[in-house]
Amino acid sequence: MNLNALDLNLVRVLDALLREKSVTRAGEQIGLSQPAVSAALNRLRHALNDQLFVRRGNDMVPTPRAESLAEPVRAALREIERAFQPATDFDPARLERTFTFMGADFFSMLLMPPLAARIAAVAPRISFRFLDSAIGDVSRLLQEDQIDAALERPLEVADWVSSVALFGSPFAVIAAKDNAALGRAGIAEGEQVPLDLFCELPHALRSIDGSMSGFTDDALGRMGRVRRVTLALPHFQAVALAVAGGPYLAVVPRQFAAVAAKSLPICVYRAPISIPSPAVRMYWHARHDDEAPHRWIREQILAEVEALGFKDWDDADGAGV
Repeated sequence: MNLNALDLNLVRVLDALLREKSVTRAGEQIGLSQPAVSAALNRLRHALNDQLFVRRGNDMVPTPRAESLAEPVRAALREIERAFQPATDFDPARLERTFTFMGADFFSMLLMPPLAARIAAVAPRISFRFLDSAIGDVSRLLQEDQIDAALERPLEVADWVSSVALFGSPFAVIAAKDNAALGRAGIAEGEQVPLDLFCELPHALRSIDGSMSGFTDDALGRMGRVRRVTLALPHFQAVALAVAGGPYLAVVPRQFAAVAAKSLPICVYRAPISIPSPAVRMYWHARHDDEAPHRWIREQILAEVEALGFKDWDDADGAGV
C-alpha cells in the first residue's frame, strides 16, 4: 500500500476503533466528532482495501485484517509517543493517569489502601483500578494494555514480560476462635494443628477457577494423605468470613491471616506440613521498563511492600494453600 495515503490521525482512529468497537466512543476517546471518525474509517478502508469493521447491532466488529493490525498499531503509537516525550525530569505531581493492576483480594485489601494514600500525597491526579485475578491471562492483558501490572505468584508468561520478586508468601492455618474440634483437642493459638485432625476437619479454599485443591493438597498427596475441602471461594476475605462463622480450617497467606485476625473472631495456627512457598512477583510489559511514570509507580509499590513489612514474613519453607 502507499504509505502517503496514511497520516498519524488515521492510525489513531484505527487504534481507537479497535479498542472501543464504536464510532461514537472512538471519537470521544480521541476528541473527534462522529462524522470525522466515519470519514477517517472510509479513508482507512480505501487505503487498506478491507472493510476493517462491520456493524453488528450498536457495535463495530473488526475483520480479521483489522484484528491483525491491533497490536502493531498500538506498539507503533506507543513508540511514537515515547519518541516525542519531552526530555525533562518526570514530575509525579503533574501526572494525570489511571494505573490498572490485577491480583488477588489479598492485595486490594492489604496493599492498595496504603499505596493509594501514599500516591495521593505526592501525585493527586493519579487514579487506580484493581482487577480480580480471575479476569484472564496475564500475558494477554499486559499485551493489550488492559492492565499495567499484575501482582501474582510465579506464572508462565511470555518472554517480553518483565517481573520482580515482591516477597515470600508463607502460609498459616486459620480457624474460628470457638472451633469446637480444636478446643476439644486442646490446640492453643499459634500451635501446630495435628496432621490427623488437619485432614479430618472440613477446609475452605480460595480458588479463582472453582477447583477444590491447591498447594496443600499436592503436599498431602506426596505424603499419601488427603484433606476434606468442602468449600471453594474466589476471595481470601470470603474464606476468612466462612472460617469465622463455621467449622472450617483454611490455609491462607500469613500476612493476610494476621490482618484478618484483628477484625474477625479467628485464631492463627501453624500447619502440620511444610511447602516451599512461591515468591509473589510483579509483572509488567517490557515496553514499560524505561517509561518514567510506569517505573515510578513500580518503585512506589516496592516501597509500600517494604513499609508494610511483607518481606519480614518471607519463609523458604512456609506452608501453602
